[in-house]
Amino acid sequence: MNETKALVDALKRSLRSRGITYRKLGHSVGLSESSVKRLFAERSFTLARLERICAELDMSVADLVRMASGARPAQPHSLTLEQERTLASDSTLLALFYLLLNGRSVDDSARRLRLSPRTLRALLARLASARLLDLDGRRGVRLHAKPPIAWRADGPVRKLYERQVRAEFLQAKFDGPSEALTFHSAELSPASIRILLRKLERLAADFADLAALDMNLPTREKTSVAVLLACRPWVFSMFSAYRADAA
Repeated sequence: MNETKALVDALKRSLRSRGITYRKLGHSVGLSESSVKRLFAERSFTLARLERICAELDMSVADLVRMASGARPAQPHSLTLEQERTLASDSTLLALFYLLLNGRSVDDSARRLRLSPRTLRALLARLASARLLDLDGRRGVRLHAKPPIAWRADGPVRKLYERQVRAEFLQAKFDGPSEALTFHSAELSPASIRILLRKLERLAADFADLAALDMNLPTREKTSVAVLLACRPWVFSMFSAYRADAA
């Protein structure tokens, strides 16, 4: 993929992830919707125009270049079964791995988890022994994995923590400025279900892109955020008895 196309594709993903349409973007930068569509179709951005559009997305051109450098949305990284078992065996070890994976420094992670120097060294040694990272110089690390992690559906980490994660995550009103909870139920055809699943996959890829883009930002400029995407055939229990009678 050439570099121009990669940049434009990354810009499109950024628009989608923020819910910004061509019409809304055009209004912000003083262009008609048709003019914005033509810019994207022809990839004919001037540097000044590109900088203005990035500013509307609260990002710099350099941020856009970093996002486009992989040419494709971030792909989930898989760990070996033994690596998952190692992480599942110790909640502190898993927490340390999570913080490092999301761009936290070793020192910052130790402060957050209140680890003594001795405990920190022991945990880092276990992660290195599991080939999850390499120890690099004075308390530096080089991770072998990168976010997002594709945990095994029947693996030890999900078996141990998934029920707890679901329960804790959903214990909120979801009415804060950075919160949202939307629930819809309808009867869909198999074709529509496939389309919906593809859209969820794209949203997950956009989330991974944003996480990769922000990974190296200072800790004070980030907030830990979780997104739960779910879809399955389902009937509310209140109606299941009526459906059974109708059958």
